[in-house]
Amino acid sequence: MQEKEIGKISHYFGHIGVGIIELTDALKVGDSVRIKGHTTDLTEMVESMQLDHNSVGEAAKGQAVGIKVAAKVHPNDKVYKIIP
Repeated sequence: MQEKEIGKISHYFGHIGVGIIELTDALKVGDSVRIKGHTTDLTEMVESMQLDHNSVGEAAKGQAVGIKVAAKVHPNDKVYKIIP
């Protein structure tokens, strides 16, 4: 499996378990991502994604999207898309 860097975490909302990703490449619902930082190493499938509080199926480079995460993530954690 390969990984391609597609962005970084800009914010984490702990009360709802959502990480905000600033994208440097496209991301779609159904993609698997790995979020990696100093204390973070988490692999997630993107089950839903929001852009400006609206659910979207995909997002493009330059957009900031929110995804549900199972554990705490931190600003500047890198986000990689897993390429099977």
